[in-house]
Amino acid sequence: MPRRAVAGPLVRKGYLPRGPALGMAKTATGGGPERMRALAASLPTRLRDGFRAGVAIAPSASGKPSSAFLVGMGGSGISSEMSRGLLEAETPLAVALVRSPELPKAVGRDSIVVLVSYSGTTWETLRAYDAAGRARARRVAITSGGTLAERAERDHVPLLTLPPGLPPRAAVGNILGGLLGLLDPWFPESNEGRLERATSRLEAAVASHARANGPAARIAERIGPRIPMVYAESTFLGLARRWKTQVEENAKRLAFMDEIPELLHNALVGWDATSRAEASRFAVVLLEWAEEATLTGRSFSYLDRLVTARGATSVRVPLAPEDRLEAIITGLSLGDHVSLFLADRRRVDPYPVEAIARLKSTLASAARR
Repeated sequence: MPRRAVAGPLVRKGYLPRGPALGMAKTATGGGPERMRALAASLPTRLRDGFRAGVAIAPSASGKPSSAFLVGMGGSGISSEMSRGLLEAETPLAVALVRSPELPKAVGRDSIVVLVSYSGTTWETLRAYDAAGRARARRVAITSGGTLAERAERDHVPLLTLPPGLPPRAAVGNILGGLLGLLDPWFPESNEGRLERATSRLEAAVASHARANGPAARIAERIGPRIPMVYAESTFLGLARRWKTQVEENAKRLAFMDEIPELLHNALVGWDATSRAEASRFAVVLLEWAEEATLTGRSFSYLDRLVTARGATSVRVPLAPEDRLEAIITGLSLGDHVSLFLADRRRVDPYPVEAIARLKSTLASAARR
């Protein structure tokens, strides 16, 4: 299928190839819960802004690298994992995630290394940036500033600038949209129209997700005080991780994740041997896509019956049908709102992440010594 030219509502003049900045959507000026909800509501705008900026620095159609290494930690890296599922399913690009300061030996001249650090000061990402330079790989930096932006400007590396002043996890739309725009040339045809359709429908979904009696609130009610175990097919593993990390950071409680079909070869045995008393502590969240293979769909149904029989709470979450991209971004919005309703239930402020701040302070002190 031939590629369409990228034009129209998602691409406009004024973005410079060297470093397009992403517009910052308006947010509430109140406390943490209000601001986090406003940030969650801005996801469609952030995805569109990110895509435009990514397209502006995308490589030309000729001489594209055959492999991509997506480097990022924490909230800065989760978008890479979500994009990987889409890239692996729909493009010939070989994609690897790097959550480490060390790059694989396979990185070389035929590789593109995308380095994502919201703050621009993540030491693991900065070390990987230098390693990619030594390997003569093509580099792209995605950041709001800091040392990473300074090095990219110094080295004339394409730079996608994120809006400052956000919790890194709230920039997920900017980063995910940016990655999709940056890597758009590898798809059989441009995702411009596809993303416009998906984000237009997402705007209506976001309003539903935010309602006190909407699907996100009902899922949070089903999870209740139980420990969430989020399961998804391998393509949607990044989405499952996002649900997990949002519960941890926003609701300040533990959560776990696993992938299908891998867990059918190990975790299944654990569930089969779990007592009802122990299983009752867990809520198994099944992120299901209607377009998955028949055997995968049957696996979800089998898991649902098994964990329910053992006494766990099973929560089946259907993802948007037909379009994998829409399934990812709608599931992203839904999971973010679920975590905010779980924060409400626990009466905690979803905005601060003091444990991470303490860790960074400790590491900074050790480095000075």
